[in-house]
Amino acid sequence: MTTTAGRPDGLPAYLAVTAAYWAFMLTDGALRMLVLLHFHALGFTPVQLAYLFVLYEIAGMATNLCAGWLAARFGLTSTLYAGLVIQLAALLALTRLDPNWSIGASVVFVMAVQGASGVAKDLTKMSAKSAVKWLAPAEGDGLFRWVAALTGSKNAIKGLGFLLGAGLLATLGFNGAVLAMAAALAVVLIGTAVAMPSGLPSGRKDAKFKDVFSTERNVNWLSLARVFLFGARDVWFVVGIPIYFYAVLSDGTTEGNRTAFFAIGFFMAVWIMLYGAVQANTPRMLRANTRSTAQLMHAASRWAWMLTAVPAALTVAALSANGPSSWLTAVLVLGLLLFGALFAVNSALHSYLILAFSRTDRVTLDVGFYYMANAGGRLLGTVLSGVSYQVGGLALMLAVATAMVATSALATTRLSA
Repeated sequence: MTTTAGRPDGLPAYLAVTAAYWAFMLTDGALRMLVLLHFHALGFTPVQLAYLFVLYEIAGMATNLCAGWLAARFGLTSTLYAGLVIQLAALLALTRLDPNWSIGASVVFVMAVQGASGVAKDLTKMSAKSAVKWLAPAEGDGLFRWVAALTGSKNAIKGLGFLLGAGLLATLGFNGAVLAMAAALAVVLIGTAVAMPSGLPSGRKDAKFKDVFSTERNVNWLSLARVFLFGARDVWFVVGIPIYFYAVLSDGTTEGNRTAFFAIGFFMAVWIMLYGAVQANTPRMLRANTRSTAQLMHAASRWAWMLTAVPAALTVAALSANGPSSWLTAVLVLGLLLFGALFAVNSALHSYLILAFSRTDRVTLDVGFYYMANAGGRLLGTVLSGVSYQVGGLALMLAVATAMVATSALATTRLSA
């Protein structure tokens, strides 16, 4: 049975999809923090750390391009379950990492495992986000509220994952932490398969792969804006800021390293949870129930320009400092929290607009294309995070983030009603 927007059985299916997405993102956030902190402690450079996540983002681009078609062809539940299974396999594979391997061999192995995790993440994300178009109430701002609630809660859960990953690394060690997450995800996968109600589309045989490329002008401009919005976040988020905080907080001792792990995990968790909370409340903040899609398109441009000011100010602060210091660290913490709040509004607007722009008969295709752009931005930001921090330190990294947000803002000005 196919559930259409606003039908009574839409809510149970939405809750089941959300629960599965939460479980996945908890392990995804924890795994990212585990890998980053574990290999930084082993002496990996910023560029080598960035390499660990490159295949994750490349795989995400390829997956999103295919995932929309796969969901249209085989159904949303098929791609949702596939994402959970692949993530479980990636976690189990990571336990086979041998500490006696060379750095080169370790990088290649972890890149491959992270690539599988990237496939898993984007199969799960595309399935969950597309389901909202089918299940959300058609009246008023129902679509905006439901997609904002899904995305915002997901980010809060991912923030908990960062904290969980840092805590598990400090208490159970690398392998113990990975095995604990794999066991928990296996339980969730079984529970989701048992509890998932009917209602999501089962696929259609006439879906063609060529249809993944959108010809809709607004979808393409919004996808371009998404590339640079998420690139601007990941250029500081993935490598540079965690390493800066590690340099400030760690004294080189085992106890000092543990303290640094917890502090970094705590900050990243708070940042993501703040981002998620603001994102979930964006429809209320913007009074979306009283505004048209055209008005929300104009709002996306205004909020993008507001966001640009934050990394620009932080760049000036970094240039005026003589290396790491307590005042610069305090400014960074406050500035990045403000960045997170403004970023959340931008992200929520984008997540609503892509569903508003998509026709119901090709929603998985448009969402897949859009999240391919999202993954492309994350890939760009990941590479530039390691390179910019290693070449020019904090100031260059923040300047690159500023340029990327400005480019995203320019792209949103091209949206038209």
